[in-house]
Amino acid sequence: MNERPEGVEHEEDELEASRAPLIEHLVELRRRLIYSVIAFLVVFGICLNFSQEIYAFLVEPLSHVLGAHSGRRLIFTGLAEAMFTQIKVAFFAAAMLSFPLVAMQIWLFVAPGLYRSERRALLPFLVATPVLFTAGAALAYYVVFPVAWKFFISFEMPGAATGGLPVEFEGKVDEYLSIVMKLIFGFGLMFLLPVALTLMGRVGLISSAWLRDKRKYAIVVIFIVAAVLTPPDPFTQCALAVPIVLLYELSIYLVRLAERKRDAGEEI
Repeated sequence: MNERPEGVEHEEDELEASRAPLIEHLVELRRRLIYSVIAFLVVFGICLNFSQEIYAFLVEPLSHVLGAHSGRRLIFTGLAEAMFTQIKVAFFAAAMLSFPLVAMQIWLFVAPGLYRSERRALLPFLVATPVLFTAGAALAYYVVFPVAWKFFISFEMPGAATGGLPVEFEGKVDEYLSIVMKLIFGFGLMFLLPVALTLMGRVGLISSAWLRDKRKYAIVVIFIVAAVLTPPDPFTQCALAVPIVLLYELSIYLVRLAERKRDAGEEI
């Protein structure tokens, strides 16, 4: 009768013991993913039902610049372009509105594996993420769009200036909404910089001293990213870059604060 070595049996027992928790984690992950998908689909269905209202909200800054009663319009040149644009708008709105629900599912999956002190440390970042993202999106919509659209429309030329052929804006609806959604998402994402840097500081990947040393490079990168994400006018670029620079400075302070708390805990 063949007998297995005692070390081999012990190793196989450990593998069997670890298999059950792994399967439980995968089942829990599957459940949270299903809940997230269901939440997104429900919100998407609601947004699709109100896609025309969402479109009117997104186009309002341009309508205000052009004049609501001026007879100006946006056009579509493809047969299915307007339909797919409404679906895109609903998808974009659903992604933003369902994010807190999806983030809650992520938190419910991760939280049981954290210590109480770790949960208390991460919870403020979970709350701050949608708040900062919304602040960035609001800056784009209420501050940047009116000024940027007015700047671009100023390049129109009446007929007298062009020898009888006027140059007027008549944009495509999908192109306009694409740039609007890109800017809203870009502004919101860039406003999450303090969350990302502070979390990296808490886990020891970066330090406040390192952030201070790299400040000048960070400012250059921020302005480059702002130039890529925004239309080619100085006001729009600065409207994104300047707040991000200020948030970078806030990140240095928050990382330094976390370092002081960690040092105080080690001393105790």
